[in-house]
Amino acid sequence: MTGDDCFELHFATALRPVTATESVVVRRTEATGPGGHPIYTDETGIVRAEISDRCEVRMMQTSARQELRRPVACRRPMVQIVRQRSSTAA
Repeated sequence: MTGDDCFELHFATALRPVTATESVVVRRTEATGPGGHPIYTDETGIVRAEISDRCEVRMMQTSARQELRRPVACRRPMVQIVRQRSSTAA
């Protein structure tokens, strides 16, 4: 797995304080979105997003009645960052 294979998307929660978020990990697929950037999806296939190399996110509908929520943050998973740093140090 390379550094471009997954992201964490963080969403604000309605049931908790304003600072609380829920996160989901999305992995790169073979598809590209309307902006020409890779499409990432979670393991269920419900969360689907086009993510640019600058972490700009465009959420994609996966069903007709889905109400898309905009993520409040997009970042690389921490484990992946540590692996990247250790592989460049070697």
